Amino acid sequence: MIRALCLALAASGPAFADDPARVITLGGSVTEIAVALGAEGRLVARDTTSNWPESVGALPDVGYIRALSPENVLALDPDLIVAEGDAGPPEAVDVLKAAGIPFVLVPEATDPAGIVAKVEAVGQALSLPAEGDALAAELQGKLDAAEARASAVTAPKRVLFVLSLQGGGVMAGGEGTEAEGIIRLAGGVNAATGFQGYKPMTDEAVLAAQPDAILMMDRESDLSIADADVLAQPALSQTPAAKSATLIRMDGMLLLGFGPRTPEAADRLYAALYGNGG
Repeated sequence: MIRALCLALAASGPAFADDPARVITLGGSVTEIAVALGAEGRLVARDTTSNWPESVGALPDVGYIRALSPENVLALDPDLIVAEGDAGPPEAVDVLKAAGIPFVLVPEATDPAGIVAKVEAVGQALSLPAEGDALAAELQGKLDAAEARASAVTAPKRVLFVLSLQGGGVMAGGEGTEAEGIIRLAGGVNAATGFQGYKPMTDEAVLAAQPDAILMMDRESDLSIADADVLAQPALSQTPAAKSATLIRMDGMLLLGFGPRTPEAADRLYAALYGNGG
């Protein structure tokens, strides 16, 4: 299915180079996949969210994936652009697609099947189908093991992913999000229900959610929030998570990237929630 999609994209747009040598990857997981496939030497630029492995930090940064500047991208003369599905703004993507350079949008993922599809799509785009299939098979085995472990948990913990505390309120990850996906893969239950995406929760909704654990991205600089400040937020402070001081932090791309490192993220979150057993 993914191969057919990539072939259709190639047929409907500019001709793909047999072996693209100047590739720009837009999106942290796409960059991680390209590196895992052995294509790091072909990369000439990446977006701001592409921060792993550390070696890609030496590449030019063309900006945040959802706020791209077509001029910055095109100035690097790529012969292929591979982007995650949330690349934007739409008008910037339209300019890049119209520039005559092969442009592949890789579907976003929030579950194991999506990760495998993403890997296969990047492998096809980079003319590395065998490498893509091998990596997909390796990840499938690890993800299957994580799902089996999650299904064996007898008392799932309720986990609330807090994206931010905007104006003192809780911005949480609801249904259909990457946050919900990784919580499930680690054997937990998403405590934020009744809404899709990342949205504010009322204090009443936070109290009703009764999370056993709070999950956050490990951020730096101005975006950092001290553990004590999170646990002291009026609604969160009354939850089981705050009373047990269960606040779990993890690198954002590791946690929510849904790429080659997702099995590691699931392992870490499972260990933080359940220790040696669920």
